[in-house]
Amino acid sequence: MPKFLAFGEIMLRLSPPGRELLLQTPKLDVWVAGAEANVATQLARLGHAVGFATRVPDNDLGRAAVTTLRGHGVDTSAIQLAGERMGLYFVTSGAGMRATEVIYDRAHSAFAEAPVEAWDWDTLLSGVDRLHLSGITPALGPVPARSALAAVEAASARGIAVSFDGNWRGKLWERWDSDPRGILSGIVAHADLMFGNHQDVALLLGRTFSSDGEERRREAAEAAFAAFPKLQVMASTARHVEHVDLHRLSARVETREAVAQTAEVEIAGIVDRIGGGDAFAAGVLHALRSGGGIEDAARTGLAVTVLKHSLPGDAALFRQADIDAYLAGGLDVRR
Repeated sequence: MPKFLAFGEIMLRLSPPGRELLLQTPKLDVWVAGAEANVATQLARLGHAVGFATRVPDNDLGRAAVTTLRGHGVDTSAIQLAGERMGLYFVTSGAGMRATEVIYDRAHSAFAEAPVEAWDWDTLLSGVDRLHLSGITPALGPVPARSALAAVEAASARGIAVSFDGNWRGKLWERWDSDPRGILSGIVAHADLMFGNHQDVALLLGRTFSSDGEERRREAAEAAFAAFPKLQVMASTARHVEHVDLHRLSARVETREAVAQTAEVEIAGIVDRIGGGDAFAAGVLHALRSGGGIEDAARTGLAVTVLKHSLPGDAALFRQADIDAYLAGGLDVRR
């Protein structure tokens, strides 16, 4: 069976229960988290062969993360147990007009400190036909940036497709003497599929786009296709926030020749929006791997991300039956 490989940092997410403020009471809920891990988890739940390459400390925290991924069906054989600490982040869920807040505590994590030579790409990419990674890994520092570039170069040299999610994290890039445009452009040059919108393309190309709405998104996509010859597909969502419990979301998948744009969906009663972008990426990858076209990819990606808003924690954990029920409008009790 063709296999996905996701490469990136896995962390622990800690959140106060419900909609309390951080440490309002001395309790924290804990979830395994991380952009690439979220994508791998949802793909595995949908029946795909998917492995995950990362490094976690050989302690109870690291082993718990590995066990969680394995429980969802992810191949964890490429996860290294080494290094000193687990990356953490804290999420305080918003309410009403109070926004959700995130605090990172991931500096000097086992993954961030892993040397470039720690990753044996001959072994890691054996049997793999798509590598997935995001812009978070190169933002962690100069060594993870070189590791991310080495990963996509190794995949390209072996004829393995690369999908890349922009996942811009300005605060991470600001922590070191970085060149986001140069580094990310070097990675995107190897990708055939990019998750990102006009803002991501503006960063990569150092320019703005004068049009508005869907025209601006197409203008940006065409500029990206012109700049990166390997790039064949771009996928993105557009989100309008009324307040933390009411968002409107649409999805778009486009190639050099065609565009698939969904209608906007209203999402009310949001439980947790964190990880929605990863859910979208997994839905798109699932649809394309299953033989669907860009219309199906946009529709499925939107379905998975909408469903993710109903679930606490970082990862979407849905099956095909859940997607089918959503697309059919089935909100009655399923018996």
